[in-house]
Amino acid sequence: MENDFNFSFGLLSKVSKATSYIRDLWEDPNPLISVICGSGWGEIVHEFSTSQSISYQDIPGFSKTTVTGHAGRLHLCKLNGLDLLIFQGRRHYYEGEGWQPVVFPVLLARELGTKTILLTNAAGGINTDFQVGDFMVLRDHLNFMPGNPLIGKPLYPEFQRFPDQSEIYDPTLRKLLIQAAEKNQAPIHQGVYLALSGPAFETPAEISAFSKLGADAVGMSTVPEAMIGNALGMKIAALSCISNLAAGISKEPLSHEDVENTSFAFLPNMKATILSFLHAFTE
Repeated sequence: MENDFNFSFGLLSKVSKATSYIRDLWEDPNPLISVICGSGWGEIVHEFSTSQSISYQDIPGFSKTTVTGHAGRLHLCKLNGLDLLIFQGRRHYYEGEGWQPVVFPVLLARELGTKTILLTNAAGGINTDFQVGDFMVLRDHLNFMPGNPLIGKPLYPEFQRFPDQSEIYDPTLRKLLIQAAEKNQAPIHQGVYLALSGPAFETPAEISAFSKLGADAVGMSTVPEAMIGNALGMKIAALSCISNLAAGISKEPLSHEDVENTSFAFLPNMKATILSFLHAFTE
């Protein structure tokens, strides 16, 4: 694993090679928006009649996912005549390879021309008003991950070393997500997402403490990608599916299998909401 305090070393060279490879393979794509899919969300790719795909491990500098429910494929899709990128699965800090694999998709999307990122995840519900299967649009976050994905030499001249994080999650995009869910009669909330490194689920005492800190949901992803994208001046939106109630709130033991089962059960709402959002965004 690369030194977390110098994670940017060699990263741009890898991103540049990946960008050239994809531009040659797909005849210079120009994606308006990129979607990074968390657990269960990757099935949205099947809603597009026109798409091309490639395995992560075939892209120079990228690497395969190691978590079930993350297919590890990059898709180029068309919607309303416009290009979209869908990353079917993400890398996580807990996989033990540092920050580079986690932020690689955001940097690759940027190099390919994307200015907007939609991040999705499965999260544990802390807010007692939430039910399993509800959606939560991220209004803000609490970063409890170790280190910081912004540490190191600035990646680009325009990269902000001290970025303002007052409003990482774009209000206009949040509104579009809410409207998309409501259009499909999917329960949706806005809230604060708390990010941990994982891979263990949280203890009831931790969840109790996080609730007092203002967290509405908890997970092991999303925040580093949002921070990198924000520092690069990209517009960011993020959407959680509440796949389980957090420890101490749930009366059942927690498991990744349950997360996957919940995602499968609520897949129609997930697909419909994302498609409605993308249609509204591209029209």
